[in-house]
Amino acid sequence: FLSVTEDLVRRRAEHNNCEIFSLEEISLHQQEIEKLEHLDKWCRDLKILYLQNNLIPKIENVGKLKKLEYLNVALNNIERIENLEGCEELKKLDLTANFIGELSSVESLKCNIHLKELFLVGNPCTAFEGYRQFVVATLHQLKYLDSKEIERSERIKALQNYPEVKRKIREQEQAYLLKRAREKEEAQRRMQERKDEKQKPMDSKLGFDSPDSPQEKPNCAEGEQERCRTVENDDEDRKFWEEPTPYTPESRLETHRYIEEKRRAKDNIREPKKREKTAWTLVTAEGKVLNVNVPKLHFSLKDDEENNQIILDLAVYRHLDTSLLDVDVQPTYIRVLVKGKPFQLVLPEEVKPDSSCAKRSQTTGHLVVTMPKAKEIILAKQKVSASIKHSDCNTQQKNTRSGQVEKLEVDPSKYSFPDVTKIIQEKERTGQGPIKLQPQKVTDVKKSCVDFENDEDV
Repeated sequence: FLSVTEDLVRRRAEHNNCEIFSLEEISLHQQEIEKLEHLDKWCRDLKILYLQNNLIPKIENVGKLKKLEYLNVALNNIERIENLEGCEELKKLDLTANFIGELSSVESLKCNIHLKELFLVGNPCTAFEGYRQFVVATLHQLKYLDSKEIERSERIKALQNYPEVKRKIREQEQAYLLKRAREKEEAQRRMQERKDEKQKPMDSKLGFDSPDSPQEKPNCAEGEQERCRTVENDDEDRKFWEEPTPYTPESRLETHRYIEEKRRAKDNIREPKKREKTAWTLVTAEGKVLNVNVPKLHFSLKDDEENNQIILDLAVYRHLDTSLLDVDVQPTYIRVLVKGKPFQLVLPEEVKPDSSCAKRSQTTGHLVVTMPKAKEIILAKQKVSASIKHSDCNTQQKNTRSGQVEKLEVDPSKYSFPDVTKIIQEKERTGQGPIKLQPQKVTDVKKSCVDFENDEDV
């Protein structure tokens, strides 16, 4: 059976930051709960508790909820009112469409002095003669019964005939309890028959393997077996739903179990198919990487030649949590898992995975992945600037090594100040100014040296 679990309570306590110790209101409707427990220990401060449309057969484990003001257990399998004496602040109790036949169990609510509203519509006890008079006379604190206000005159009249009404209610109650005992026996018998019917096909399947009938199973094709199985299931469904059964807690529980069994059988059939669908082929057996876009996202791949890198812009959903994205950059391809669905793209050039970076746009939500290229390519337009930058880097490195290297590397023509050592030579070449008198003497000496004749006698 299914009971109240801590995980279920925490999931239903989202409005309280998933904290259950300070929880004041919780809704556990339509959770297929078959046993009510743990709430009196985990949620002591509960004021409002919704448990409608479950399979709860008995009110229990709520007596310690001292602050509980409203309890809704409509559409369950409850047969009597009990274990609510400890709910001191209970003001409203909804027991609509249950199976309460013991109307005398209403007397247990006398302790709940703050109880103002009670709903019993849809229960077998409402068909009893004198039902409303009995409840009105028993519970003096009530203001409303089944959404109808209890007037003072109605209460006085009910108290006057209370002994007679109480006797009639007891008789009808005993008759109903005998009827319920028969219904329980019938439900037990039907359950046993159903088990026997299930066991027959199992025995017949085992009989197929016996040596007496070796050719029965091979003669039936696989598709034919599937069709036969489908027909059997349809016949079983038709028999179950068309068979008349009384509306009892047992039949309601049996219906639920049958639906759950069918659902699980369908899930078992669908599960292998789902696994087959999720097996995406990203790399072939030969090792070829494929282009895959399972999440069907728009994207753009840009070759940034100026910065020698490749940029991928993937149009991820704007409100998707970044933790649901998994980026994997490889030298020849990039793979992005979006909520488990792969996006894979083969890159035009080899890139550096270690130097790649991924960023998320705060406005569009797009995923931008920048991947530097593995090969250093310098374009023709950028040769000069690249070489200059290269030489600048070299000069900086040399300057750091020794202070004298700078003098050797610098071009003398780049100096802006004159070289004093060359002033005289430049004047001599230009032949300007009075300084030319001195070179003339030098030239005379040179000429005389040329005409000189060495005489040994002199």
